[in-house]
Amino acid sequence: MALTRKRFLIAKIESTYGTDPTPVGGTDAIQVTNLEVTPIESDNIQPPALQGFIGNSTRGTILANKRVSVTFDVELSGSGTAGTAPAYGSVLKACGLSETTVADTSVTYAPVSSTFDSVTIYCFYDGTRHKITGCRGSASFTLNAGELPTISFTMTGLYNAPDDTALSGDFTVANQAAALEVSDANITTNTFHGVTDACLESLSFALNNEFTFRPLMCSESVVMTNRAPGGNAVIEAPDVGTIDYFAKAVATATGSSVFTLGATGGNITTLNMPQTDITGVSYGDTNGVVNLSVDYLALPTTSGNDEFTLVYT
Repeated sequence: MALTRKRFLIAKIESTYGTDPTPVGGTDAIQVTNLEVTPIESDNIQPPALQGFIGNSTRGTILANKRVSVTFDVELSGSGTAGTAPAYGSVLKACGLSETTVADTSVTYAPVSSTFDSVTIYCFYDGTRHKITGCRGSASFTLNAGELPTISFTMTGLYNAPDDTALSGDFTVANQAAALEVSDANITTNTFHGVTDACLESLSFALNNEFTFRPLMCSESVVMTNRAPGGNAVIEAPDVGTIDYFAKAVATATGSSVFTLGATGGNITTLNMPQTDITGVSYGDTNGVVNLSVDYLALPTTSGNDEFTLVYT
């Protein structure tokens, strides 16, 4: 009998696409929640040969273009040590991001348009190991006031037959500090579209990567083809004479957005979107208080690959 609670995930960056770098427990462990694996996704083919009667083919179904998808959440937090990547940094890199480390100071993730990294993920389901090589995917960030901030990952990789190989190493997770509550005390910088100390109830931000499984006669791979980063901010509605978000939406000008969570070195996370473009505003209600739901995009400059940065200090 397999138990739902006995699930675990480890991951490691691949030196060569699709080649297992053999992640191990402890070193490559990630603390996750809501872990779900779709163990086989495929394009099913039934041979169309005529057989003298109607019904399904006696030759069975071929599961073509086999791949695996995995989704999971992590708490948005630093490693606990400034200049050290968080445990889930390898998966961020596999979502089309570069990683730049300044020793004892910072780790910065930023979008790229070529030379995409990939990661091998081992998912353990209480005795069954799903080895997923060549993983790439996307991530979305959620910051709700009064809750823990999260990153939700959606990854797709190459199919390998599940096995009963035991975890090498242990279940110890390193470089993943406890997340901080999204609160006035912990949000040390709060600027949305140039407005400081905006009264946000929530902020969502998604990479919105487009990726596809690409089978060829010479290889199979998960290919990154585009991204459209953006999200939504829910803001306590101000008087338009104070801040006019409707005018901001109508105007073509962008504004800077910066959110910093935490104040202690090793567990400070900053999301910076220098060119936030408001794309829509609508009314909402939270416990009898009017709010604005503001949709936005994170735009690049003409240099490209600078829509946002995610910085751990």
